Amino acid sequence: MRAGDVLGRVTLVTGKEEFLNERTVAAVREAVLGHDAEAEISETDASGHGGEGLGELGAPSLFSSIRCVVLRGLEHLPEESVDGLLAYAADPSDDVALVLVHGGGPKGSGVLTKLRKLPAVSESKSTELKPSEIPGFVTAEVRRHGATIDPEAASALVQSVGHDLRSLAAAAHQLANDFPHETLTLDVVKRYFGGRAEAKSFAVADAAFSGQREVALEELRWALDAGTAPVLVTSAFAGSARGLARFRGAPRGQRDADLARDVGVPPWKLRTLRVQARDWSDAGLSRAIRAVAQADADIKGAASDASYTLERLVLTVAGLRTPKND
Repeated sequence: MRAGDVLGRVTLVTGKEEFLNERTVAAVREAVLGHDAEAEISETDASGHGGEGLGELGAPSLFSSIRCVVLRGLEHLPEESVDGLLAYAADPSDDVALVLVHGGGPKGSGVLTKLRKLPAVSESKSTELKPSEIPGFVTAEVRRHGATIDPEAASALVQSVGHDLRSLAAAAHQLANDFPHETLTLDVVKRYFGGRAEAKSFAVADAAFSGQREVALEELRWALDAGTAPVLVTSAFAGSARGLARFRGAPRGQRDADLARDVGVPPWKLRTLRVQARDWSDAGLSRAIRAVAQADADIKGAASDASYTLERLVLTVAGLRTPKND
């Protein structure tokens, strides 16, 4: 993606695969920063934008003439702000790359329809991968990091880690970094992920988000001793945070099957989420998400002690709950 593809335009990000959607957002940011390293990058939620706030999108910045603005939760844009957004999208500022992220579902579909008709709007729509396509995703991820992987090894990685794209991308990144410019074999995958790494990682995250500090720390030490890659643990925390946030924001009164589909979890997971959701506030969950992002960045930045970083994450997340009945 080049700066010319996004500056002076509006990038509309839609679709069910949140991980791929985040890739698009990151690609826009990178394109803008590649064009101007001092560009101003900002991110905000659509629900808090009035018409006057949207009018500032094209206004010059005190810090940089080049800007990248990410507006998330487009489906929650106040009705009084829709006309202002459409007016801007019809004639966007040449120095601004605006990214609109729609979280999915029917809400806000009317705005999407109108945006798609505008010539300055480009849509990036992620499609849900079929199970048969996921090993190909793994192969492409490994190739992105300068390595290759045997087909049977790619399938084995999917069987061990599961179908969550974020976890698979983290696993592919870990393997490619440990075996640069090599072909990853079935033996390598079994050595790293033969013990159901995803299950171990989510056991840590579930305990932490339930406030069970000692259990979470014990699960963490067991997972790391068994060879679970640290990036899979942060990925599991990110998945748990997303699931909890979606559950808290989902419409009430749905059947479990519909609710599980909207939240993006298997139906059996809803029981855990119901219990966890009672003890989390929006502010606490926001802080937890930031803590997960920081831990993930630290580990991917070659933190000197990944186990310490993860232990700190466990304690932070477990301590952010606001129990009502404790």
